[in-house]
Amino acid sequence: MTKPYYLVLLLLISDSLLAQQPVFRSQSISRGIQIGGGRSKSFIPKKDSQEIAPNRKFAPIGLNIKVIPLFGEYEKTDLQKKEDDEFLKMCDANFQNRSKASEFFAARAWEYLQEGQADTAVHRFNLAYLLDDENVDAFWGLGVVEYQKGHIREAIGLMQRGNDVNQDDPVLMVDLATIYIYAYTIDKKDNDLVSAFNLLEKAIEIQPESQNAYNQLTLAEILNGQYDNAWEHFHKSYEIDPEGINQDILKDLLSKKPDPKGIFKK
Repeated sequence: MTKPYYLVLLLLISDSLLAQQPVFRSQSISRGIQIGGGRSKSFIPKKDSQEIAPNRKFAPIGLNIKVIPLFGEYEKTDLQKKEDDEFLKMCDANFQNRSKASEFFAARAWEYLQEGQADTAVHRFNLAYLLDDENVDAFWGLGVVEYQKGHIREAIGLMQRGNDVNQDDPVLMVDLATIYIYAYTIDKKDNDLVSAFNLLEKAIEIQPESQNAYNQLTLAEILNGQYDNAWEHFHKSYEIDPEGINQDILKDLLSKKPDPKGIFKK
């Protein structure tokens, strides 16, 4: 990291560092999410979530929009716009371009999220979005934060926006599909499972050796009562990496139907 980058970072570390639960991790990259064998025990979904709605008016007095995903998409005050302009000018002076600056702040955000500092991570993801409103990592990371808080629909909305920007990232597709699967276990909405299947099938088409995609596809098929297909795809996951199979999903699948190949036993 060059000296100017340190200057930018030091000037921005002013928000609170509140400890939160760690990032969910897939077997591929640190930003991934993985569930299996039923509902995650890491949190209880909340009904009183801070919704993310476009075209809002000004934020209520006292609300810190820096730690709300996408600044809550509130209309900003003149003072807030001035702060944004000063920040952008600072980045223009210290980075090759705004895209590079956006990548820098998104990378720092993932690090803060991994350390459990969710509010600081949200602020950094927001800055990445301010610099580049097509930075997929900004939507992705903010979606992970919302997922961790139990705000499932908000997480889906954010990560779907990231997927709309880049429709060729199989890891993002698997993460988004995983949340759709979790949403289905809560609300039993068929459209959630359909969305998960579509995403996972496309992810596998792009990256045929994605074990996590096969793990989650197996789980979706269990939930859909497609046990033969579930075993087929679980065996595919096993072929990719025997040590990378999801034991919770295996236990769930064995409870539904014996392994037709006889490899796995209760």
